[in-house]
Amino acid sequence: MKMEQYIRAIAGTGILATLGLSLLHPYWLFVTAFIGLNLLQSAFTKWCLMEGILARFGVKKCCE
Repeated sequence: MKMEQYIRAIAGTGILATLGLSLLHPYWLFVTAFIGLNLLQSAFTKWCLMEGILARFGVKKCCE
Protein backbone atom coordinates (compact mmCIF):
# COMPACT_ATOMS: atom_id res chain seq x y z
CA MET A 1 0.00 0.00 0.00
CA LYS A 2 1.05 3.57 -0.56
CA MET A 3 1.12 6.34 2.05
CA GLU A 4 -2.20 7.88 0.98
CA GLN A 5 -3.94 4.54 1.40
CA TYR A 6 -2.41 4.04 4.86
CA ILE A 7 -3.51 7.52 5.95
CA ARG A 8 -7.09 6.91 4.79
CA ALA A 9 -7.17 3.49 6.48
CA ILE A 10 -5.79 4.84 9.76
CA ALA A 11 -8.16 7.83 9.78
CA GLY A 12 -11.18 5.69 8.96
CA THR A 13 -10.29 3.13 11.60
CA GLY A 14 -9.70 5.85 14.17
CA ILE A 15 -13.03 7.50 13.48
CA LEU A 16 -14.98 4.25 13.60
CA ALA A 17 -13.17 3.08 16.74
CA THR A 18 -13.78 6.32 18.63
CA LEU A 19 -17.40 6.43 17.54
CA GLY A 20 -17.81 2.96 19.00
CA LEU A 21 -15.96 3.95 22.17
CA SER A 22 -18.20 6.99 22.53
CA LEU A 23 -20.96 4.57 23.52
CA LEU A 24 -18.91 3.94 26.66
CA HIS A 25 -18.06 7.58 27.30
CA PRO A 26 -18.98 10.63 25.21
CA TYR A 27 -15.53 12.24 25.63
CA TRP A 28 -14.23 9.87 22.94
CA LEU A 29 -15.99 12.13 20.45
CA PHE A 30 -13.24 14.70 21.07
CA VAL A 31 -10.76 12.26 19.53
CA THR A 32 -13.10 11.84 16.57
CA ALA A 33 -13.21 15.61 16.17
CA PHE A 34 -9.41 15.81 16.45
CA ILE A 35 -9.01 13.32 13.59
CA GLY A 36 -11.52 15.22 11.47
CA LEU A 37 -9.82 18.56 12.14
CA ASN A 38 -6.44 17.12 11.20
CA LEU A 39 -7.88 15.83 7.93
CA LEU A 40 -9.39 19.23 7.23
CA GLN A 41 -6.25 21.23 8.01
CA SER A 42 -4.11 18.88 5.89
CA ALA A 43 -6.34 19.61 2.91
CA PHE A 44 -5.47 23.30 3.15
CA THR A 45 -1.89 23.25 4.44
CA LYS A 46 -0.65 20.13 2.61
CA TRP A 47 0.96 19.01 5.91
CA CYS A 48 -0.11 15.85 7.71
CA LEU A 49 1.33 14.56 10.98
CA MET A 50 0.57 10.94 10.07
CA GLU A 51 2.46 11.39 6.80
CA GLY A 52 5.59 12.27 8.77
CA ILE A 53 5.14 9.31 11.09
CA LEU A 54 4.64 6.88 8.22
CA ALA A 55 7.67 8.30 6.38
CA ARG A 56 9.82 7.44 9.40
CA PHE A 57 8.57 3.85 9.13
CA GLY A 58 9.66 3.76 5.50
CA VAL A 59 6.27 3.95 3.80
CA LYS A 60 6.64 5.32 0.26
CA LYS A 61 4.59 8.24 -1.04
CA CYS A 62 2.31 7.66 -4.01
CA CYS A 63 4.58 9.54 -6.44
CA GLU A 64 7.95 8.05 -5.47
